[in-house]
Amino acid sequence: MTALPLDHESLRGLLGAWALDACPPGEAAQLQRHLAGCRSCADEAARLRDAAGWLSTDEPLDPEPALRNQVISRALAGRAPRVPVPDYAAPYVAESARLDALLRDLGELDWLEEAELPWYGGAEHWRPAEVLCHLAAVDGLLAAALGLPDALATLPGPAGPGGIDLMERTRRLIDASRNRSPDAVRAFWRQQSRALVRTASLAQAAADDGAAGGAGRAGEVLVDYGGFRIPVRDAFVDRAFECWIHAEDIAEAVGYPYGPPRGAHLRQLLDLASRMLPTAMAGLRAAGLAALTSWQDESYRYGDPRGPRVIKLIIEGRGESEWLIPLTAGETPLPPDTEPVATVAVDGVEFCFLCAAHRDPDRLPCGITGDRAAAHDLLHAARLLSRP
Repeated sequence: MTALPLDHESLRGLLGAWALDACPPGEAAQLQRHLAGCRSCADEAARLRDAAGWLSTDEPLDPEPALRNQVISRALAGRAPRVPVPDYAAPYVAESARLDALLRDLGELDWLEEAELPWYGGAEHWRPAEVLCHLAAVDGLLAAALGLPDALATLPGPAGPGGIDLMERTRRLIDASRNRSPDAVRAFWRQQSRALVRTASLAQAAADDGAAGGAGRAGEVLVDYGGFRIPVRDAFVDRAFECWIHAEDIAEAVGYPYGPPRGAHLRQLLDLASRMLPTAMAGLRAAGLAALTSWQDESYRYGDPRGPRVIKLIIEGRGESEWLIPLTAGETPLPPDTEPVATVAVDGVEFCFLCAAHRDPDRLPCGITGDRAAAHDLLHAARLLSRP
């Protein structure tokens, strides 16, 4: 059967797959003809084909290791899968794949390096395989919510969050993996991550088809983290965030160049953080660390005829966007004309690192106008979003 003619953008979207020799013959022939007359696509094709040459070896990729990430991203974005991945899971798909590419490049000695993983109130020093155990241990809670086996269910002791905290889950999985090779730990983590995406995708496809009365609304199922519960759709974004941050931790330990998520995915991470910030600010006040006192908070909420008090968070650079953050939880939806008491402008990547407790809120480069006490609370509360 002759392949249907493809337009410029469709052909450009096939370049990553073509570089990996993954295009069907008909589309490959169309692309070859297109490259003969399109200089920009030809240059991009040559760059990706050169980069794809590195993919044929299992040896560590010391020269330009970031190139494979670019090729993989191109190939994944080239065509839609048969069962589309839900939008909320797309950042996790990308970040778990990027982390897996980093891990594939690690040499034998790299697996022995210790990465520092700071979060609010502490830090751990783990080797890459132990970091994967941490990711897999927390992913297990999402797996259980989707009806998949929780890896800790086969280990002695309680598996659920009701009787065990996230750090204890991690330590149990690390102990159980002591005699496993790094490659085996990596394969276990990757198998679980793929199962999570596949299950969510199939559930979403069933819901879209109206099967079983819409039984595929997996995105709304609550994931129990012990101290809090969030919907599956937010849990996938949370897992993407942790994949990225801990990949950065590993990359820094082994001297591997690593970059932030794509802008659209970064906005999803920032949107989740913006929705969690009012609760984090309440926690800051409860701990006695807020600049705003409780009576000021009550005044902000009830004493102003303009309505609820909010802070405008302006994200600059990658993930560029804006949010109105209520000073108190439960103040949504907000009227569109709500006037902020303060404005905080900050780089999107740097703000994400702040939310991961990888930055000092008092030293974070940002622009502040209006009520500086309110801005102080937002920045310091952001660090509370990090957790073991």
